[in-house]
Amino acid sequence: MPGGDAVEAITLTNGRGTAATIISYGATLQALVGPDSRGEMADVVLGYPALEGYLSGRDYLGATVGRVANRIAGGRFVLDGIEYRLTRNNGKAHLHGGEAGFDRALWAVDGVTELATSASVTLSHLSVDGDEGYPGRVEVEARYTLDDEDRLTIAYRATTDRPTIVNLTNHALFDAAGEGSPEGALGNVLTLAADAYLEVDADLIPVGPPRKVAGTAFDFRQPRVIGSDTGATAERAAVARRYDHNMVLPDNAARAVRLVARLEDPLSGRAIEFSTDQPGLQLYTGGFLDGTTHGKRGNPYRAGDGVAMEPQHFPDAPNRPDFPSIRLDPGAVYQNRSVLAFAAR
Repeated sequence: MPGGDAVEAITLTNGRGTAATIISYGATLQALVGPDSRGEMADVVLGYPALEGYLSGRDYLGATVGRVANRIAGGRFVLDGIEYRLTRNNGKAHLHGGEAGFDRALWAVDGVTELATSASVTLSHLSVDGDEGYPGRVEVEARYTLDDEDRLTIAYRATTDRPTIVNLTNHALFDAAGEGSPEGALGNVLTLAADAYLEVDADLIPVGPPRKVAGTAFDFRQPRVIGSDTGATAERAAVARRYDHNMVLPDNAARAVRLVARLEDPLSGRAIEFSTDQPGLQLYTGGFLDGTTHGKRGNPYRAGDGVAMEPQHFPDAPNRPDFPSIRLDPGAVYQNRSVLAFAAR
């Protein structure tokens, strides 16, 4: 990195050949390799072949994003009667923590643990008071754990010394056929347990209350190819490459980790199951990838080449009292726990 700081890469493996590579820049999931129905392995995560891509790019590929993931309208929010102004790095909005969000931080590698049935790496980052306009000193931990059942758990934890807001997620884009496949992720079959979604305006800010997915292009309650158009309504005419919406997951008062989505390549049978304890899942099909970003095999990344399913709270939550709160107070602990599991048929 500029300044001479070293970026570490840690690869977690199991006895079945499944592997996850995490780099300390952005606490980023750089690769995730797993089996298809014939046991053939492929990397299913979009990313760069070398560190330079992560330093110069801003597509958030595999990165941990925060202090608040997604958009905050106008780059402002009010907490306890005080208005806070954040960096506006997405038009008039604040996106993914700002210009120097957590994806741009060099995280400390606190340790690697190897047990009989799993291996894990723990990274940490300190976000100072006033960082990108946010109040409070926030200490953040990211832990990646790969077990012998081909499950990768991503667990985030954060604490603060004064009231603030926190909403973290991992921004990996997946293609169950394998990174760089000719058809891209639009040929993947998606099943998503969301009865509602958040409609957005032209700036991708949620408008109105959650809308039911029934009869819309956002209905993935039954398995459906992402790039298919199976209806005649105006909403179904939306281009699949432009999905960038928060899907409202079933109520989860107990904050249990539960299965919410499955992504499958119909040709190889490779599938990834997504479980989380979060109330929302941002469905994003890489609409801002324009062919200028090149992947691990030198292939240009285009809209639709990967699909992100980012477990999180809802966008613009600080300005929407009707949405679940992302407030974090001293003495409380923010937690976000998700599991990615290979599940080939």
